[in-house]
Amino acid sequence: QLQLVESGGGLVQPGGSLRLSCAASGFTRYAIGWFRQAPGKEREAVSSLRTSDDETYYADSVKGRFTISRDNVGNTVHLQMNSLKPEDTGVYYCAGAGSYFASPFGGFDHWGQGTQVTVSS
Repeated sequence: QLQLVESGGGLVQPGGSLRLSCAASGFTRYAIGWFRQAPGKEREAVSSLRTSDDETYYADSVKGRFTISRDNVGNTVHLQMNSLKPEDTGVYYCAGAGSYFASPFGGFDHWGQGTQVTVSS
């Protein structure tokens, strides 16, 4: 059964950290990624990881602050978010590229339900 289940969202103060996790199962994954959508804005790519070689990609807005990684088994992907800013607020979606992956953020066709991240004092 196709599944992408996110966890780890919440409320954090500016400058704080959160770690999101995504458990993926049920389909071939050429890449796993994270996207986010802020209120009133379009969904945007945040980060991705190519499963063949663990190559990682980041949006310019999060470079140096966010780190994507996966566990040894490869079924869970994490997004470590440091130095969070109010503009990082949004619903974060885990996504899987099940047919192909076009770096840095193309080919994602499976989506999780999303987890809310709020950065506010």
